[in-house]
Amino acid sequence: MPYSLAIFDLDGTLTDSFPWFLRTINDVADRFGFRRVADEDIEGLRHASSREILSRLEVPLWKLPAIARHARRLKAEAAAEISLFAGVETMLRTLAEGGVQLAMVTSDSEANAREKLGDCATLFAHFDCAASLFGKPAKFRRVIRRAGVEPGKVISIGDEVRDIEAARTVGIACGAVGWGYAAPAALRAMAPDHMFDQMDEIVWTLCPGAVARMSEAISGNAGG
Repeated sequence: MPYSLAIFDLDGTLTDSFPWFLRTINDVADRFGFRRVADEDIEGLRHASSREILSRLEVPLWKLPAIARHARRLKAEAAAEISLFAGVETMLRTLAEGGVQLAMVTSDSEANAREKLGDCATLFAHFDCAASLFGKPAKFRRVIRRAGVEPGKVISIGDEVRDIEAARTVGIACGAVGWGYAAPAALRAMAPDHMFDQMDEIVWTLCPGAVARMSEAISGNAGG
């Protein structure tokens, strides 16, 4: 199915922030009084939903806004440590040139998102940032209204179970990437509309015309 609008998550989807998260999480735990994450806990947490993670780490819900604000400040300070995944720039440029509108919905701030994206930030038509842990559906709806696109032509692409849940709440397609925070098996268990194991699979799915043109160009060069 062709999509006119692709709504991307940032951390774990476009930026490789999981190593930074692992280095930082226990300092945040000590500051806000929830359970520290041991090395042996990591894989189990990658298979858990957001609600299960909060329960296992005994995170008080009322502290979530303060934790999110603190995390944004830490990310801003560590911007140089967090880079885009290989292939992100080519993927985003190919989609934009192929006529797919790009939007960003993330728990991070817009300033942090733009800094991490660098030159790629100009490819995005819409930003709706600082989403709360379970606040993405409202932001998805707002972005879809701004873009003027029917929900059936919209796909959300993220790396966590909650991204899939948010897309389904709004009635849009959901794509999950296998290189982020959640374990691929946990994402597949949710049966997303599309499971992406490689960056270029996003282009193949969302912009098949561009892939065909690239293939024709390569064939033409080889023949010449």
